[in-house]
Amino acid sequence: MQPLGFTSIPPLLKYLRHAEQLGVAITPALDASGLRAEQLNDNTLRVPNEAHERLLEHLCQASGDPLFGLHSARYVLPNSWSVLGYITMNCATLGEAMSRIEPFEKLVGDMGTSRIEAGADHVRLAWDCRHQPPQVRRHMIESVLASWMLYARWIADTQVSPGAVWLEHPLPAGTRLEQYEDFFGCPVLFGQPCSALLVPLAYLQLPLRQADPNLLRTLEEHALGLMAELVDAPLPLRVKNALRQLLKDGLPRKERVAEQFAMTVRTLQRQLQQAGTSYQQILDDLRQELAEHYLRHSDLPIQDIAHYLGFTEPRSFHRAFKSRTQLTPGEYRQG
Repeated sequence: MQPLGFTSIPPLLKYLRHAEQLGVAITPALDASGLRAEQLNDNTLRVPNEAHERLLEHLCQASGDPLFGLHSARYVLPNSWSVLGYITMNCATLGEAMSRIEPFEKLVGDMGTSRIEAGADHVRLAWDCRHQPPQVRRHMIESVLASWMLYARWIADTQVSPGAVWLEHPLPAGTRLEQYEDFFGCPVLFGQPCSALLVPLAYLQLPLRQADPNLLRTLEEHALGLMAELVDAPLPLRVKNALRQLLKDGLPRKERVAEQFAMTVRTLQRQLQQAGTSYQQILDDLRQELAEHYLRHSDLPIQDIAHYLGFTEPRSFHRAFKSRTQLTPGEYRQG
């Protein structure tokens, strides 16, 4: 069986704060999970996800709260997602903040993976939980989706609700649909294909109250450095993060990237091929991702974007961009 991976300390703290408010003794919960009280003060610490499961299972049983995961979301803070929380807080819009979840969520842990899917009038922000025990899984999913919503309300200084909430599990015994719909402020549908918030497209343009582009750039560089240090991250992701940092100094050479992973170029290429990709594919995908970001979210001249992405002349950038999108960079920016 594949190991579950790790959880950073910050996501666990909202469970403990909710438990304390309910009068649950914390020491037995920590004992049950194998954690020590002093570990809770180290936000850089990573603990096995098995400890996460045991802690949440104990707290749910000891609290008697059938909506423990949902209610624990009320205690979400920026540091609940480590540096990712501060990155999202300093984005310009809610949509920009949402786009940062997937690239950096591994800094928070391996509890699950996020994805954004476009619909006709909404985007679906979905979360796939890696944990399998049904009760633990259900509380984790509800906590994550509720935390996203409450945190989005805080950073956007608004009380908007999703268009709807999807939950993959059935309505839990001992709960009522009204409890969920009152909490989320929108329809909640159970037994769905995935667990997700359905976010109206108009919400993506909501401005965030603490946007700071300079601090955002610093935080993202810090996060990329942390991502590169995660030895348990897939090699393609680590290569992408290394390239993202190196692109600031011009188009990186393969040799320089391979050196970062103490490999020869041949070994790097072979391991990437075994992972179903290649150095060039990762570089091309990253340049396209960055190009779309700068065209949509900055006023940089197109020739400057081309130079930043390592193209020797704007015509090469135009040709590469159009081959992927069927649009010129200028047409994409105006769309």
